[in-house]
Amino acid sequence: MLTETTLTQLLFHYPALHHLPATMQHLVCQTAVTTHLPANHLLFQEGDACLNFVMPLSGSVRVVKPDISGREIMLYRIRPGDSCILTVSCLLGNQSYAAYGIVDWPVTAVALPKPLFIDLITQSEPFRLQVFHFFGQRLAQLLQIIEEVTFQKLDQRLAALLLRRGPLLYTTHQQLADELGSVREVINRLLKELKARGAVEIERGKITIINELVLKQLAETERDFSH
Repeated sequence: MLTETTLTQLLFHYPALHHLPATMQHLVCQTAVTTHLPANHLLFQEGDACLNFVMPLSGSVRVVKPDISGREIMLYRIRPGDSCILTVSCLLGNQSYAAYGIVDWPVTAVALPKPLFIDLITQSEPFRLQVFHFFGQRLAQLLQIIEEVTFQKLDQRLAALLLRRGPLLYTTHQQLADELGSVREVINRLLKELKARGAVEIERGKITIINELVLKQLAETERDFSH
C-alpha cells in the first residue's frame, strides 16, 4: 500500500494517473509496491521474465546491452517520470528481457504488477497515451544510437557526448567507455588527444570543456564524412 507521500510523488512524476477513475486509483494505492534499490543493484538481466512496471521517483537506472567480448553499450537511462521501453514491450508481448538494467544512483520506485499494468493500459486512455508517447521517444533515441554506432567514428561520438553533457562532466573514463560501448584505454587515448588540442581539461572524475569549437568541428567533420 502506498503512503500519502509516495502517492503525491507518483502523481507528480506520472500525471496521467490523475485521470484514472477513483476505483482504479484506489487499486493502484492498494496494489502497487514501493521499492528502494541501492547503486549497482541489478534490476533485471537478459532472460529475466518481466513481472512489474517500474516507475522511478528518484535516482536513475541505465539499460545496457553487452556484446560477445563483454563490452557494454548504453541504450538509455530511466529517471523519474520515465518508463522503460524494454519493460513495456516485455509486458505487452510476454517476452523476457534482452538487456540489463543497472542502478546508477539509488532508486526509489513504485512497481505495478503486470496484471494491474495491463488493466491501466487497456482501460485508461491518458495512461496509455503517456506510456506510448514515451515509448515513441525512446524508440527514436534507439534508432539514433544505431545510426551513431553504425556510421559514426568513436571520436565523433565522444565529442558529441561531451557537447551534450558539458561544459562540466562528473564522470570517469570507464563510465564514458560503458556509455559509448568502448573500453577505457581507447577513451583515455581519445581524451588525451582532445586535451592536446585544447578542447578539454581532465581531472580525476571530472572533465571540463574549454573549447567547444574544437569539439563541434570534430563532430561536424566526421558527420559530413559519414554521409
